Amino acid sequence: MARIRYGQIGVGHAHATKMDVYRKSEDFDVVGVVESNPELRKRFIDHPAYRDLQWMTEEELLNTPGLQVVGVETEVRDLLPTAEKCIAAGMHVHIDKPAGESLPLFRRILDDAAKKHLAVQMGYMYRFSPAVVFMRDCLKKGWLGEPFEVHTVMSKVVPASSRKGLADYSGGIMFELGCHILDLAIGVLGKPESIQTVRQHAAAIDDSLLDNMLATLVYPRAIATVKSSAMEVEGFARRHFVVCGTEGTLHIEPLDRPNVRVAFSTPRSKYSKGYQTVEFGSYSRYAGDAADLAGIIRGEKDPEFSYDHDLTVQETLLTVCGMPLE
Repeated sequence: MARIRYGQIGVGHAHATKMDVYRKSEDFDVVGVVESNPELRKRFIDHPAYRDLQWMTEEELLNTPGLQVVGVETEVRDLLPTAEKCIAAGMHVHIDKPAGESLPLFRRILDDAAKKHLAVQMGYMYRFSPAVVFMRDCLKKGWLGEPFEVHTVMSKVVPASSRKGLADYSGGIMFELGCHILDLAIGVLGKPESIQTVRQHAAAIDDSLLDNMLATLVYPRAIATVKSSAMEVEGFARRHFVVCGTEGTLHIEPLDRPNVRVAFSTPRSKYSKGYQTVEFGSYSRYAGDAADLAGIIRGEKDPEFSYDHDLTVQETLLTVCGMPLE
């Protein structure tokens, strides 16, 4: 089967080195990378993810014969304008998170992509974690019953040297970090009926970063709490996602090396009643995303996450962060 021709625009995003996943994938043929900022280009030109790749202009990349998909890995402020150019050029896109600061522009991009039957895949990094895939399967099969509670935390210590760049965006640590778990919570419960938030600067550091944030998403018969901070010591180890349903409880922790504690009200397939541990351990982050995107582009499957889902995530995120919707 012919490989899918892939290019990347930007190396400034925190997750831009996921290029390595596409270079290793048998589904993709990487044609080149674009970076207009000479300082960023110099910094990353010898990075293993980009070594020996062809560096191109944006125009050269978008006019590469047979190009089908572009990974948009610019700094956050440039994600949406860049993605809009790619959609206009007829390309499928993978857009890193979050989906910029303009909801109207993101909506326009999704509308244009839908008209052209183009995939828009968001770079939320836990979507294809084997533990999260297992959770979705349990929900789909009804093994957890009706979810009434989601509780999730994603935090870390952000050093003082990195806080200024995050403070450039008014949405704080939820905009940068908590968006990953907000995506998961909405995947379980959908669009909330109402939202309550706490947005706090708690560190003894003289900057404007909202570094301690909490969102409560309220539904007719469920509540989700989403917490993110920039100050938690060993925060990676406590990142977790919990779903409580009328027939079972599922707890993923830590999210980055996932194991699952799950309790069922009755035996389910090979699983017993009560609590048990399902071990997954390490996995290759973004490999599942790349494989899913390849299947969508080849027409082998429908997207796991709809345009409507991604729009709901972004609208909810901007609301939680106190950012404008228009």
